Amino acid sequence: MSTTGATADPLAALGLLPSVAGSVESVRKAVDRVYGHRIMRRRSNAITSEAALRAARGSAALSGADWALEEVRRRTDFGAEAEARVVGASLRLTAEAGQLLSIWRQSPLRVLARLHLVAAASQDERVGRPRQAGETVEEPLVELPLPDAREVSGRLEGLADLIIAGTSAPALVTAAVVHGELLALRPFVSHNGLIARAAERIVLIGSGLDPKAVCPAEVGHAELGRASYLAALDGYVSGTPEGMAAWIAHCGRAVELGVRESTAVCEALQRGAA
Repeated sequence: MSTTGATADPLAALGLLPSVAGSVESVRKAVDRVYGHRIMRRRSNAITSEAALRAARGSAALSGADWALEEVRRRTDFGAEAEARVVGASLRLTAEAGQLLSIWRQSPLRVLARLHLVAAASQDERVGRPRQAGETVEEPLVELPLPDAREVSGRLEGLADLIIAGTSAPALVTAAVVHGELLALRPFVSHNGLIARAAERIVLIGSGLDPKAVCPAEVGHAELGRASYLAALDGYVSGTPEGMAAWIAHCGRAVELGVRESTAVCEALQRGAA
């Protein structure tokens, strides 16, 4: 994981970059607006459920299974073909993320292992632990150089230490760094993209920025498109302040688009209640 300098709280240092501060403020205002919608006061559970479904669809789309929302909604069999398995894994991860909030701050590596178990739904001995030397990774849509198992282990420990120690950085910064680091490392033999986005979701919810899980960043990532997503990830991997800031801004825009999606759901429910 790259930082902008040797500080006790490198994530907070990232949050002080002017372009990042602007993204943080823009996201906070967007989140406040959707939480202030009057439908949220009466039907927040319905908004949460719909946001989860749309988040799962968006995350699956970025992993190569770009299904229509209504297909995801009506489908019950997710084990037949490759794309269906991706969608099924994404749905399971989105549901599981909310159950792991209390564990994340104490044991993030345990949570990541659990996410891989849930996504893979397999008895393969490689599931539920970081990959070992010589093990290949099935992540065809991310073509960055793959760190070796020793580097993965060290950087995962570093990331876990930062999360456990806590940070004064804004939630958006922490979520973006967790997301970017997991995509850069691809620590598991499969499902790394889905897991990285689920981890981002956990941070956004657990931090209190989006406690009701109604601002699905996954929707925004999918709407911005895979090419934009991978280009922003290149910025993260570069380790430069400008590249890191660009990745954080991309994640911020994704949250704002998730807010827009849930605001539209609120408006639709309001029209139906009128």
